[in-house]
Amino acid sequence: MADSIITQDLITLDVDLGTGKESVIAALAERLAGVGRAADATALRDAALARESQSATGLPGGIAIPHCRAGTVITASVAFARLAPSVDFGAPDGPADLVFLIAAPEGAGAEHMKLLSSLARALVKPEFVGDLRAAATAADIVTLVEAVFGPPSPATGSQHTPTAADAAPASTTTAAEGEEQGAERAIVAVTACPTGIAHTYMAADSLVAAGKRAGVTVHVETQGSSGSTPLGHATIAAAAAVIFATDVGVRGRDRFAGKPVVESGVKRAINEPDGMIADALRAADDPAAATVADSEFGEKPSTAPAPGAIGWGTRLRQILLTGVSYMIPFVAAGGLLIALGFLLGGYEISEKAKSIVLDNSLGALPDGGLAIYLGAVMFQLGSLAFGFLVPALAGYIAFAIADRPGLAPGFTAGAVAVFVGAGFLGGLAGGVIAGFAALWIAKLAVPRWARGLMPVVVIPLFASLVVGAVMFIVLGKPLAAATTGLTNWLNGLSGTSAVFLGIILGLMMCFDLGGPVNKAAYSFAVAGLSVTDTASLRIMAAVMAAGMVPPLAMALATTIRPGLFTTAERENGKAAWLLGASFISEGAIPFAAADPLRVIPSMMAGGAVTGALIMTTGTTLSAPHGGIFVFFAVGHLLWFLAALAAGAVVGALCVTVAKELVRSRPATSPVTVTAA
Repeated sequence: MADSIITQDLITLDVDLGTGKESVIAALAERLAGVGRAADATALRDAALARESQSATGLPGGIAIPHCRAGTVITASVAFARLAPSVDFGAPDGPADLVFLIAAPEGAGAEHMKLLSSLARALVKPEFVGDLRAAATAADIVTLVEAVFGPPSPATGSQHTPTAADAAPASTTTAAEGEEQGAERAIVAVTACPTGIAHTYMAADSLVAAGKRAGVTVHVETQGSSGSTPLGHATIAAAAAVIFATDVGVRGRDRFAGKPVVESGVKRAINEPDGMIADALRAADDPAAATVADSEFGEKPSTAPAPGAIGWGTRLRQILLTGVSYMIPFVAAGGLLIALGFLLGGYEISEKAKSIVLDNSLGALPDGGLAIYLGAVMFQLGSLAFGFLVPALAGYIAFAIADRPGLAPGFTAGAVAVFVGAGFLGGLAGGVIAGFAALWIAKLAVPRWARGLMPVVVIPLFASLVVGAVMFIVLGKPLAAATTGLTNWLNGLSGTSAVFLGIILGLMMCFDLGGPVNKAAYSFAVAGLSVTDTASLRIMAAVMAAGMVPPLAMALATTIRPGLFTTAERENGKAAWLLGASFISEGAIPFAAADPLRVIPSMMAGGAVTGALIMTTGTTLSAPHGGIFVFFAVGHLLWFLAALAAGAVVGALCVTVAKELVRSRPATSPVTVTAA
């Protein structure tokens, strides 16, 4: 290959890279940056650790595959270390001695993604892993890895359906061949992980191998970063059951409607593929088993739920977070534009922005001149962007439930919620109703000639009618009354009530550092920005300040007591100053992932202090994001800074004391990188 994925200078053999996975990832990131494969080792390390915080990358058999896609990666690459001693990467059977750091650029080409996925697939083969442990030199490792990228031997072709993700097409066992081999049934599966680089393809090959052991033909559709070739209709129709081994939504889920289904996270397909195949066969034999359509409502087969199976609570959380994630860009753009409008035109611009924009131009400026005119333009732009907040929330909640047919009724539900004054609560309720209405209509049996009309005409029309009627006739007024009551209650908060709310918001922002609880508090705050009353602006200030606390607290702790932290953590601490100042709570994730029992409670203590002080002092904020870059939108800036500093100090002191009282590791972790 002209541009090899791995070279000898990316390999370290039989080395001690520290006692934690953070130091191992940091050392491998340094290797990649040192040879020009990444522009910034720290950014690469942080991206890999952020992926690590989503789910452990340790695999059975002493293997770990930390991986990420990041803008700092220049060319798709793999760094390898054979460790002595082994390091825990979260595998169920113990620490790992073979570690591959797989790094892909944001815009990685299809060919590079195929090569990376091929390497991941090879790691499920015991003979390949054994050869890695037996290799004497870095050159031997390169030879082994590059052999993976060559065309597969006909004798070793797998049964999974060829996809664009494969380095070379894998052979697919046909129905006739299956009968000759004694395989009476077939199973179809979909595998997908958040980054789509490694686990997606390893899960696919693990399921195929388990199917061979069970005498079953397994066809897998890998929905990974390098694309996928969807399973054919005939293949799906002939399947006895479906396996969804995914950590993200399944694209084209409706293709499998009516099939018995087994669901889990992608890691279970790697760790327990035989169990998943057995569960699928049991579901195929059970008339009461949940089908794909049933599983949208969280129903499960009558057999005991499989480890890692997706339950109703997880499904609902995924649905709501999908809506929130698509809503946030409207919030950020609209909120910052409104804040800039206030900066240029003053707070009174909100009452006259529309008339100024419509009645004036650059050639005919209003009283007050250019600043007033530009302030009005920005405020009006922000208001229009903010107008999409609730429709986008509802639309993408419905999308998460019913895919594209749910978009139109979902956006309609959000528009109705705005029209009747139901606001954020109406968007949540309307999106869920629209999504399930669209899903229910999609399940109706229709003649073949009408199927093409279902997703573009029938489902949007009737689902919009259903959700519109429910919102206008049944739910609209009660939800509007609840929204008005909540707004009035917030406006009336003072004294201990306001302090208590600040404490709760601070705790939520620091509990999971960008996770569902953090997002719930943030969504609650940004929903109030469209009202722009004093109470809502105080809540926004409390949420942003509390969210800035964890990275700043950890940065401070690593500065005042560096001996309590590993080398990698001290480097993380340097980056955390800027991350915290920019309101990126995720900057504390590497610390929390390595030591959750001491870090997370400490951060929550700091966040609670900051939230309480913000609410006590009446500090306000009219921008939804930006940290120090939107200080112009802060009311009582000195109090904001004082509350932020107090929370960061409390968090730093708490984590320092906790680490002093209960030491779990030496003060420093050696990081030794030797040439192979």
